[in-house]
Formats: sequence, structure tokens, C-alpha cells
Amino acid sequence: MKLFQQLLVAPAALGLLAPMAATAADLNMNDVSGYSNSNREIESISQFSDVYPTDWAYQALSELTERYGCNAATPSGAMTRYEAAALLNQCLGNVAQITSEERRLINEFAPELAVIKGRIDGLEARIGEFEAGAFSTTTKLTGKTTFVVGGFDRETTGSTTDQGNAAVTFNYSTQLNLNTSFTGEDLLYTRIKTGNFDSTQFGSKTYGTYLSASNANADALKVDKIWYQFPVGEDFTVWAGPKIENYYMLASSPSIYKPVLKQFALGGNAGAYAASTDGGFGVAWTQPVEDRTQPRFAVSTNYVAKGADSASSLDSSEGGGILTDTQAKWLTKVEYGSPRWQVSFAFASEMCNETNVGDASKCKAWQEYYATDKGNNAGTGNSKSYSARAYWKPDEVGFLPAIQLGYDIRDIDADNNADSVEETSSWMVGLIWDDAFVDGNKAGFAFGSRAHATQIRSENDSNDDDADDNMVWEMYYDFKVSDNITVTPALFGGNDVQDGDQDDIFGGLVQTTFKF
Repeated sequence: MKLFQQLLVAPAALGLLAPMAATAADLNMNDVSGYSNSNREIESISQFSDVYPTDWAYQALSELTERYGCNAATPSGAMTRYEAAALLNQCLGNVAQITSEERRLINEFAPELAVIKGRIDGLEARIGEFEAGAFSTTTKLTGKTTFVVGGFDRETTGSTTDQGNAAVTFNYSTQLNLNTSFTGEDLLYTRIKTGNFDSTQFGSKTYGTYLSASNANADALKVDKIWYQFPVGEDFTVWAGPKIENYYMLASSPSIYKPVLKQFALGGNAGAYAASTDGGFGVAWTQPVEDRTQPRFAVSTNYVAKGADSASSLDSSEGGGILTDTQAKWLTKVEYGSPRWQVSFAFASEMCNETNVGDASKCKAWQEYYATDKGNNAGTGNSKSYSARAYWKPDEVGFLPAIQLGYDIRDIDADNNADSVEETSSWMVGLIWDDAFVDGNKAGFAFGSRAHATQIRSENDSNDDDADDNMVWEMYYDFKVSDNITVTPALFGGNDVQDGDQDDIFGGLVQTTFKF
């Protein structure tokens, strides 16, 4: 059976895995009990007026669902105060402790939450018994499992042989998130992951087919991320951890586009935002504003060291550790915007131990996989990266999509390595339609260029524009089966230059995501 004939069967097979009936979310009765202690009284029917997208509460609820991934879809257009209260309650079920902004929402909808509590009398005791048996009252456990059925064809220009593995594969990844708070405003975050993408092209970064859902732990559970964050005053947030990436220590994400392919993450997973998981620390300042919907400035800066957990890094002759002569990355991001739009610029200085110069593999973990006619030589030594991002969301859900833009450029010190990459660039455009065709569903489309060599150090040609023909794209549709199950069919493709060959790629997959 041909590749895409097999893919046509995949959605039907996955349909057997996903129950079609949506279930109502249980109320967190301990929180509701706290809501009922409010002294506010219902004074008039006007308190039950609709909540509109222009209201601060609507914006705050939207941010809450995105920030905590609470599996709740914000209704399009206005929603009633009871709908807002139910949405708030469901989201708070994923929060270890309540922040000041969440407390403001609780106070705003206290009458509605109290009425909800009164109508479900008797459930609190049973839920209280369940929570008493939990492993920790300060820790919330959430998780996600992803099934992926798919494959792709890769053909090299001038060759009649199919270069790709045309077999359709069935893989999975599972992620467990432990969120612990000790003061109500701090967070100890631990992420445990596993998966079996290690033997597939969906787990390889060489041809741009690496998925956001990919994990190559070979079925072994591993601590993937662990850090601690806490506020300093009202305007600063501090992070520190032995397993963290630079882009987690930002005042806000530079991108609103949710990708299928990893290369479209963060508005383009390249330049200043390309990173590896290691030990580091960071701080972010956010300008205080009276209304969160107002534009504000924010500045983030952070440091991550390669081999921070060892006295010797990748080689016994190298220095390891943190804040020493080791491989490290310092990232700074400046942003201005609101929840609806943002413009940001980031600069990253990447340092590589001088003993590594002349061996590209030692620094390559900090750099993208480049498309180049002269081989996959990433260059060595220090580098500087510049990344620009911008996004915009329409006021109301409709024909106009949300837009994400990204552009990256990187300068690499390659003086001691002939025919190595000295400069790379990449860009992307992402479009997202919320409530596409059906409320709660989403459509996405992205295209752009992978990080590719634009200048190569060569004795004969010092400005080699090497891999211009390097377009990539993806398109997908999120079908929300229930609050906890989403089925995503996707197509992707593009072309890539590797070792002088032009590769044309076209593939498809069906991804089913279970959140719990």
C-alpha cells in the first residue's frame, strides 16, 4: 500500500481510539468553598451581564487558559458571567496556588461561583475525601500523551530512487508536569517525558521533519525539565534550575503559533531561540500597568551553560561547570505589546571553549542544522544571533487569522575552519484561525525558510549564497473531540539542500493528543 493510501486509513483507525462524547469538567470544590466565603452580595441583575472580548476579565481568562493549558476553550464573542465562572473554576483546577491576578478574577465572579457551589451541594465532601488521598496538597499533576501515525517521501533531484522511508510509522510521546507551589506565588516545575521517536525520521533534525511532539527517550522515563521560579516584588520574576532552556525564562513567549513541525516553534526555532537543556538562571522585568490589556514593556535576560552538571564537559580536556570557560549562551529579549499583539527583539551571545575551535561537532549542539552545499559544517567558536518576532490577533474570531512573523540571523566565528558556515538566516510566517468551521477547532498554516547558510568561509569564495532554495511549509486542522482529546491531521513539505543535493519532501500525519 502506498504511503498516502495508508495515511487515508489512519484517521479512521485513530477514530476508534478517541471517544466522541465530551465529558463535563469536575468542579474543584476546595476552591469553590473559598469562593463562597466572599462577603460580596448580589445587588442587581446587571451583575450577570455578558462578558465581552474587550473586557479585562475576558482577556484575563483567555490568558489563563493559554498559560496553564487547562483544556478549556474560551467562547467566541461574548459569554455569560456563569460561563466565565465555570471557565475560571476549570482553569484553577490546574493551578497549585492562586496568584493575585487569579484572586482578582475570583472576587469578580464570586457571586456566580457561590451559586454554582449551592447547586452541587453534597459533592464537596466526596471530592475532599479524594483530595485527602493525593500525594501532595501543594502539587498539581497534569499530563499529555500524543499518538502520531504518519510518514513522508524524500526524493533527491536527479535521482529516480526514493530516498526516504516511505513506511507509515506509529509512535507516541508522554509528558507529565508537576507544578508545586510553597507560597502561592512561586513554582517548582518538573517535567518527565518519554517516547519512541528515536528510530524514525520524525525524531531526526537533519531534514526539517522533527515534530514538536517528538521524543527519543526509547521508552525510558527521564526528567526533561526542572527549575524553580519566584517573584521579586511585583515586577520581577527569577528562574534557576539544573535543566532549563533559555526561552523558558522570558516574560512572555515570542510566538502565538502552535506548530506541528518543531522548526516553526517560537516563531522559528533558530537564531537566538535555538537552545539546549542545561543548567542556568534568568530574570525578567515586566512594566506594571493598571489594565493588563494595555501595552507594556518587558525585558528578559538569562544564561544557560552546556555541561553545567559536570566538572568536565564534552571532552576531558575541556572546562565544564557554570560561569567558567565552558560552552554557554546568554539571551536577552526586549518586548512591547499586549495580549493581542507584540513586537520583540532578542540577542544571544553563544560562547564555545577555545579548545573546541576546529571541531564543529563540539559546538553544534548550540546551533541549527544548516542546509549547505559544502556539507553539514556548522562552523565553530563563538557566535552572535539576532531574532525579530511580531504577532497580532484580531479583535473577534472570524475570517481574519492571527499572524505570527519571525526572522533570524546568526554570525559565527569560523576563522579557523575553512569551508565552514559563517552566517545563517531563516524566516517564517504563521497563520492561525480559531474556531475554524466549528467552535473550539483550530486551523494553522506556516511557511518559511529553515536556517540555511548565507555566507561560507572559503579560500575561493568568501560570500557564498549557498542554500536559497530552502522553502518549508505545514498545514493542519485541530479537531477537538472533547475537552481532553484533539485529533490533528497535517500535511507538510518543502525542499532542502544537503551535501550538494536538492531534496524534495512531502508527507502527512494524524496526531491525536490526550490531555489529563
